[in-house]
Amino acid sequence: MLATRVFSLVGKRAISTSVCVRAHGSVVKSEDYALPSYVDRRDYPLPDVAHVRHLSASQKALKEKEKASWSSLSMDEKVELYRIQFKESFAEMNRGSNEWKTVVGTAMFFIGFTAILIILEKRYVYGPLPHTFDKEWVAMQTKRMLDLKVNPIDGLASKWDYDKKEWKK
Repeated sequence: MLATRVFSLVGKRAISTSVCVRAHGSVVKSEDYALPSYVDRRDYPLPDVAHVRHLSASQKALKEKEKASWSSLSMDEKVELYRIQFKESFAEMNRGSNEWKTVVGTAMFFIGFTAILIILEKRYVYGPLPHTFDKEWVAMQTKRMLDLKVNPIDGLASKWDYDKKEWKK
C-alpha cells in the first residue's frame, strides 16, 4: 500500500515536471532565463541578441547583401537592417509617453473616493461634537485649572499672573 502511494506520487511529480502546463490543447513552456535575451534600454545600448531571431527569406537575403559594400545599400535597406537588430532607436526610447495621465487620473480617483468616504462618515457615522469643545466650556475649564493652580512651575499656571488677573507677558 505504501509502495503504490509512493509510486503514484513519484509518477505525478514526473508528469507535472516534464510538461509544464496544458492550456487550450497546447503545451506551454517556460522561458529559459539562462539564455541571452533582447531588451531595449538606454543604459544598455547593445543587447546580447538581435531583435528579430527568426529571419524571413527577404531578411536573410538582406543580411547576405549587408556583407558586401554598404554604399550599395539603399537607405530603406539600412533602416530594415537596423530594425532587424534593434526594435527602437534612441529617439523612440526617449519619446515621452502618456502614462503620467493614467497615474494622475488614478491618484485623483482614489483621492476623490477617499474624500467622499470621509464626508459620508462625518455625516452618518460620527455624532455631533461634545459640549466640551465649546468656547465657553474651554474658558470655564481654563479658569478652573488656574484656580486649582495646576502645574505651577512650567505649565499653564506659571504663565498666569494671579495678582493682576491676566496672562504674563
